[in-house]
Amino acid sequence: MSKTRIDIPFLISLAVLVIVGYLIFTSASLGLLSKQAIKYSNVAFNQTVLGLLCGIVICFITSKIDYKLYRKYSFLIFIFSVLATLTVFIPGLSISHGGATRWITLGFATFQPSELLKIGFIIFFSAWIAKYKDKVETWKYGFLPFLILLAICCAILLIQPDTDTFLIIVFAGLAIFLVGGGKWKYIFISGLIGLVCLTALAFTKPYVMSRITTFINPGANALGSGYQIQQSLIAIGSGGVFGRGFGQSIQKFNVLPEPIGDSIFAVASEEFGFLGASFLILLFVFFSFRGLKIAMGIADPFGRLVVVGIVILIVSQAYVNIGAMVGVLPLSGITLPFVSHGGTALFMTLAEVGIILNISKNRK
Repeated sequence: MSKTRIDIPFLISLAVLVIVGYLIFTSASLGLLSKQAIKYSNVAFNQTVLGLLCGIVICFITSKIDYKLYRKYSFLIFIFSVLATLTVFIPGLSISHGGATRWITLGFATFQPSELLKIGFIIFFSAWIAKYKDKVETWKYGFLPFLILLAICCAILLIQPDTDTFLIIVFAGLAIFLVGGGKWKYIFISGLIGLVCLTALAFTKPYVMSRITTFINPGANALGSGYQIQQSLIAIGSGGVFGRGFGQSIQKFNVLPEPIGDSIFAVASEEFGFLGASFLILLFVFFSFRGLKIAMGIADPFGRLVVVGIVILIVSQAYVNIGAMVGVLPLSGITLPFVSHGGTALFMTLAEVGIILNISKNRK
């Protein structure tokens, strides 16, 4: 490997995503200002200070840290991420919202520990695959460790419950496994296992069954489980080609559920229209293209797999969110990276991208 500069096109795509995402969030959050001024100030502070400003700082820091250190301490990083995620079960420290317990309070802000579990999983699984790269095709050193790691993540996340985060981890894990040399037959087996698990969840978790039935027939319960997708489609459709204009969304005011959360793409589509929504989607396409191109240029298997894992982690989350909002995927509750409210989520996403920037300096 030869030392090069940080990948500039990738850095530019990141900068544009962060700026565009913050502008969309600022507009979407005006819906809170009209009815909950105190909550708006807290949300704005969390997104601006913890998410954006601290995120930029941590992105700069992780871009300077030699990524090989993560491989050296990969097991400890994963254990720490697992223990951190388990803190949501500590009474007095955890916070519940919408029937889920996924957050802890830090006093000055809330934090979702599963964000640590995502990157902890990627780093450790990438290190494992890189170490046993010549044996990945075997059951013992390839697919079995993958299943064990997923089982650990599943046990922690489904109790919360947080099936959305687990789904994104599965996507990233499959990408790492495949790029690392895993056999396609194991990918097929993973799909069958996933289908069985989804069926079991649908019959044991009412909210999962509700999402599936709403996806199949979104108009069946337009004022209940289908309300969000109906309002999302109204917002997207009313944006037309050019949109209503920045800050002019109507649906974000007391109509669209979670306008600064998982429904924020609908707000963006209403304000910026088909052209603006397409531009946002293309930003994620270019981000993934440049990220995967960086991975192709890395000789070190660990660095290559980490880049693939992080890129798929971010982009799959984006497209699952967008797909749900336009009705081509079931509603998931997954937020839109770089755009949706979540200071700690933005902070961790920028930290992960900083790791990619550091690895990009080691391209062939």
